Amino acid sequence: MKPKKENVVDYPRPPLIEIVNGSVIVEIGGEVIATDTRYARICETFHPPTIYINPNAFRNGTIHKTTGPTSFCEWKGVASYWNLSMSNGDRQRIRAGWSYSKPSERYQAIKDWISLYPRLVDSCVLEGEPVTAQPGNFYGGWITSWVYGPFKGDPNHPELV
Repeated sequence: MKPKKENVVDYPRPPLIEIVNGSVIVEIGGEVIATDTRYARICETFHPPTIYINPNAFRNGTIHKTTGPTSFCEWKGVASYWNLSMSNGDRQRIRAGWSYSKPSERYQAIKDWISLYPRLVDSCVLEGEPVTAQPGNFYGGWITSWVYGPFKGDPNHPELV
Protein backbone atom coordinates (compact mmCIF):
# COMPACT_ATOMS: atom_id res chain seq x y z
CA MET A 1 0.00 0.00 0.00
CA LYS A 2 1.43 3.37 -1.05
CA PRO A 3 1.54 6.20 1.50
CA LYS A 4 -1.01 9.00 1.19
CA LYS A 5 -0.25 12.00 -1.05
CA GLU A 6 1.90 14.67 0.59
CA ASN A 7 2.57 18.24 -0.51
CA VAL A 8 6.06 19.35 0.60
CA VAL A 9 4.67 22.85 1.19
CA ASP A 10 2.94 21.33 4.23
CA TYR A 11 6.14 19.86 5.72
CA PRO A 12 7.27 21.68 8.89
CA ARG A 13 10.29 23.65 10.02
CA PRO A 14 12.14 22.43 11.95
CA PRO A 15 11.93 19.26 9.87
CA LEU A 16 9.84 16.28 10.96
CA ILE A 17 11.70 13.04 11.64
CA GLU A 18 9.94 9.71 11.56
CA ILE A 19 11.01 6.08 11.57
CA VAL A 20 9.09 4.11 8.95
CA ASN A 21 8.53 0.37 8.77
CA GLY A 22 8.80 -0.02 5.02
CA SER A 23 11.00 -1.11 2.17
CA VAL A 24 14.14 0.67 0.94
CA ILE A 25 16.60 -0.68 -1.65
CA VAL A 26 19.73 0.93 -3.14
CA GLU A 27 21.68 -0.44 -6.13
CA ILE A 28 24.99 0.24 -7.85
CA GLY A 29 26.11 -1.73 -10.89
CA GLY A 30 23.18 -4.13 -10.66
CA GLU A 31 24.11 -5.07 -7.08
CA VAL A 32 21.84 -4.31 -4.13
CA ILE A 33 24.21 -2.46 -1.82
CA ALA A 34 21.59 -1.69 0.87
CA THR A 35 18.18 -3.06 1.71
CA ASP A 36 16.04 -2.80 4.80
CA THR A 37 12.47 -2.90 6.06
CA ARG A 38 12.95 0.20 8.19
CA TYR A 39 14.23 3.67 7.38
CA ALA A 40 14.06 7.24 8.66
CA ARG A 41 12.41 10.14 6.80
CA ILE A 42 13.29 13.77 7.34
CA CYS A 43 10.55 16.01 5.93
CA GLU A 44 11.31 19.72 5.58
CA THR A 45 9.30 22.47 3.90
CA PHE A 46 9.75 22.47 0.09
CA HIS A 47 11.98 19.34 0.15
CA PRO A 48 11.04 15.83 -0.85
CA PRO A 49 11.85 13.53 2.09
CA THR A 50 15.48 12.71 2.77
CA ILE A 51 15.83 9.02 3.58
CA TYR A 52 18.32 7.69 6.14
CA ILE A 53 19.32 4.02 6.22
CA ASN A 54 20.81 2.08 9.12
CA PRO A 55 24.47 1.38 8.25
CA ASN A 56 23.88 -2.32 9.06
CA ALA A 57 21.59 -2.46 6.01
CA PHE A 58 24.58 -1.91 3.68
CA ARG A 59 26.49 -4.90 2.31
CA ASN A 60 30.04 -5.29 3.53
CA GLY A 61 32.49 -3.29 1.45
CA THR A 62 29.93 -0.84 0.02
CA ILE A 63 30.37 2.16 2.36
CA HIS A 64 33.69 3.96 2.70
CA LYS A 65 34.24 6.90 5.08
CA THR A 66 35.79 9.89 3.32
CA THR A 67 38.23 12.50 4.44
CA GLY A 68 37.89 16.11 3.47
CA PRO A 69 35.30 18.79 4.04
CA THR A 70 32.27 18.31 6.23
CA SER A 71 29.07 20.34 6.00
CA PHE A 72 26.72 21.86 8.54
CA CYS A 73 22.93 21.57 8.77
CA GLU A 74 21.23 24.11 10.99
CA TRP A 75 18.93 21.34 12.28
CA LYS A 76 21.05 18.21 12.46
CA GLY A 77 24.62 19.48 12.95
CA VAL A 78 27.90 18.51 11.25
CA ALA A 79 27.72 15.90 8.47
CA SER A 80 30.54 13.71 7.29
CA TYR A 81 30.56 11.96 3.92
CA TRP A 82 30.76 8.45 2.50
CA ASN A 83 31.82 7.00 -0.80
CA LEU A 84 29.56 4.17 -1.96
CA SER A 85 30.46 1.26 -4.22
CA MET A 86 29.69 -2.30 -5.16
CA SER A 87 30.83 -4.79 -2.49
CA ASN A 88 34.05 -5.51 -4.42
CA GLY A 89 34.89 -1.78 -4.48
CA ASP A 90 33.99 -1.27 -8.15
CA ARG A 91 31.95 1.66 -9.44
CA GLN A 92 32.76 3.90 -6.50
CA ARG A 93 30.54 6.96 -6.10
CA ILE A 94 32.45 9.79 -4.45
CA ARG A 95 30.75 11.55 -1.51
CA ALA A 96 27.44 9.95 -2.46
CA GLY A 97 26.28 9.58 1.14
CA TRP A 98 26.43 11.45 4.42
CA SER A 99 25.73 10.92 8.09
CA TYR A 100 25.73 12.66 11.46
CA SER A 101 27.87 11.12 14.21
CA LYS A 102 26.76 13.76 16.73
CA PRO A 103 23.34 15.01 15.60
CA SER A 104 21.39 17.52 17.63
CA GLU A 105 19.14 16.06 20.32
CA ARG A 106 16.00 16.22 18.16
CA TYR A 107 17.63 14.02 15.48
CA GLN A 108 19.35 11.39 17.64
CA ALA A 109 17.33 8.65 15.90
CA ILE A 110 19.51 9.07 12.77
CA LYS A 111 22.85 9.05 14.61
CA ASP A 112 25.31 7.33 12.24
CA TRP A 113 22.55 6.40 9.76
CA ILE A 114 23.45 7.13 6.14
CA SER A 115 21.52 9.17 3.63
CA LEU A 116 22.50 9.34 0.00
CA TYR A 117 21.98 11.30 -3.17
CA PRO A 118 19.69 9.24 -5.44
CA ARG A 119 21.32 10.87 -8.50
CA LEU A 120 24.71 9.37 -7.54
CA VAL A 121 23.64 5.73 -7.39
CA ASP A 122 22.02 3.60 -10.09
CA SER A 123 18.72 2.99 -8.34
CA CYS A 124 16.83 3.79 -5.17
CA VAL A 125 13.50 2.08 -4.54
CA LEU A 126 11.19 3.18 -1.74
CA GLU A 127 8.08 1.17 -0.89
CA GLY A 128 8.49 -0.73 -4.18
CA GLU A 129 8.66 2.43 -6.31
CA PRO A 130 11.73 3.75 -8.15
CA VAL A 131 12.80 7.11 -6.74
CA THR A 132 13.51 10.28 -8.72
CA ALA A 133 16.29 12.51 -7.39
CA GLN A 134 15.48 16.00 -6.14
CA PRO A 135 16.40 18.52 -8.87
CA GLY A 136 19.80 20.19 -8.78
CA ASN A 137 23.15 19.10 -7.41
CA PHE A 138 22.84 20.22 -3.80
CA TYR A 139 19.88 18.49 -2.14
CA GLY A 140 19.36 14.77 -1.53
CA GLY A 141 15.56 14.38 -1.49
CA TRP A 142 13.81 11.22 -2.70
CA ILE A 143 10.81 11.94 -4.96
CA THR A 144 8.04 9.35 -5.27
CA SER A 145 4.56 9.47 -6.78
CA TRP A 146 3.02 10.29 -3.39
CA VAL A 147 5.17 13.40 -2.81
CA TYR A 148 4.64 16.56 -4.82
CA GLY A 149 6.09 20.05 -4.87
CA PRO A 150 7.37 22.48 -6.07
CA PHE A 151 10.76 21.42 -4.70
CA LYS A 152 13.84 23.41 -3.72
CA GLY A 153 16.49 23.03 -6.40
CA ASP A 154 13.98 22.94 -9.27
CA PRO A 155 15.14 25.40 -11.98
CA ASN A 156 11.46 26.10 -12.73
CA HIS A 157 11.13 27.51 -9.19
CA PRO A 158 14.18 29.75 -8.59
CA GLU A 159 12.25 31.54 -5.84
CA LEU A 160 12.81 28.46 -3.62
CA VAL A 161 16.35 29.06 -2.48
